[in-house]
Parts: sequence; C-alpha cells; structure tokens
Amino acid sequence: MKYIRYHSLFIMILLLVACSTPTPTYKVRVSDAPSQIEKQPTQRSYEVNGERYQPIASAAGYTEKGIASWYGKKFHGRKTSNGETYDMYAMTAAHKILPMNVHLKVTNLDNGRSTVVRINDRGPFVRSRIIDLSYSAAKELGVVGPGTAPVRIEALGYRDDTQAGAAPHYKQLASYDIGPFMVQIGAFTVKENAYRLAEKLQGRYGSTSVAEGWVNGQRFYRVRVGLYDSMALAINGLQQTETDGYQRSFIVAR
Repeated sequence: MKYIRYHSLFIMILLLVACSTPTPTYKVRVSDAPSQIEKQPTQRSYEVNGERYQPIASAAGYTEKGIASWYGKKFHGRKTSNGETYDMYAMTAAHKILPMNVHLKVTNLDNGRSTVVRINDRGPFVRSRIIDLSYSAAKELGVVGPGTAPVRIEALGYRDDTQAGAAPHYKQLASYDIGPFMVQIGAFTVKENAYRLAEKLQGRYGSTSVAEGWVNGQRFYRVRVGLYDSMALAINGLQQTETDGYQRSFIVAR
C-alpha cells in the first residue's frame, strides 16, 4: 500500500500499494546510522523490500512531483501505520516519509483538479509512485478510473482547529536539522569495485566514502559522495550526480 523539492527537508515506511511511470522529483533515503528523530513509533526508520526509509522531521516547504495511486476495499477496515482504521471514504493518504497527520494539497497534473488529504499511512512502495490515495481522494482527483496519475503534492501543515472561520487553517510544527547529508550513487557486492569508484570520484565531489551494510544476508558496499550541511545543498549534489549519469542516486543522512 500504501520522494523532494527545495527547502529544508530532512530524511526518508510499511504496507503495500495499488498501480506506474514518471520518477519523483527527489529521492531521499536514510543511512544505517540511528536517527535523532526516532522518538515516536511513526518516526522510526523502517525497511521494506531491502530499502530503508526514515520519516522526515518536518514537512515545512515540502513539494514533490510523481505518480499517485490509490487503495480501496481490500484494505478498508485494516489498521494504518499510525494506528487508525483505514477508511476508504475518508480524505487520507499514504506516504513513505512525511510526518503523520500532516495535510497535503494534491493536484492532478492531467486534469488540474486539487484536493486536500491527511497522511495516516505508509507507502506506496512501487518505484516512481509517491503517494497512495484513499478511494474518496482518488475519486475527487479523477484517479480511480485510470488507477494512477501524475500529481504535485504540497505540504500545508497540521490542521489548526483553534482558528475560527470557514476556511481551514494549517500550521507548521518546530523543525530541526539532522545533517550532514551525502549522495549514494551505487552499491556493490565486490568490495574492490566500490573502493575503485570512490577513489575515481574523490576529485569530482570533494568527499567520498564506502559504507558497508547487509541486505537479506548479502553484504553491500555503498559508494557515497559529497558532504552537505543542508538538504538544499544535498539536492544540488543529487542533481549533479544525475547529470553525471548516476540516475539511481539518492540522498542519505551520514
């Protein structure tokens, strides 16, 4: 079931999905180091299909483009990642890393329709999909029929019910940085190949390292480049690696 545009984001959760194509704007995953924000259960890093994700500390300024899918009857009545019962008729959605209960404006880029949803679940874990909508949200956006659609999501914040007035009000909670960040450009099972590439790229990106890790009993040597104090700088570094031909690069917390 149930990735990152400019501003100060922070870093990259468990179920399933529904249906394919354009890639998300940014890719952010977490390193193997323990996170400073793992206080609440829904903020802890988690692993799905060999990939580890870390929920970000704040959604302030978060925007993203990619493919939306939706989920319905099969999951209706089941528990969501934040402990609620999934209601396919509520205006909710699943996202891999955004904080629980943050509200998003979702716009279907094919037809221009927009709606607001609240994150209460994790997913989707299909490459290129960035959000899994409830049935009602998908219906409002015209996604139910085709199954998927290109969308832009914009974080609004948390709904503030203390504000009087007809129009909903949203607020941002305090955020904090958990850098530094690096860009991972590849993972190798042969140690020598990883170190050879890291040495080759030292001059290009100024800093390189090889991090060892295990996935399903297999040791991997992960080549990472750059050392960035902010997410904005890390995003610039990610764009550079993609321009250099490393299309499967992503940002990690050091």
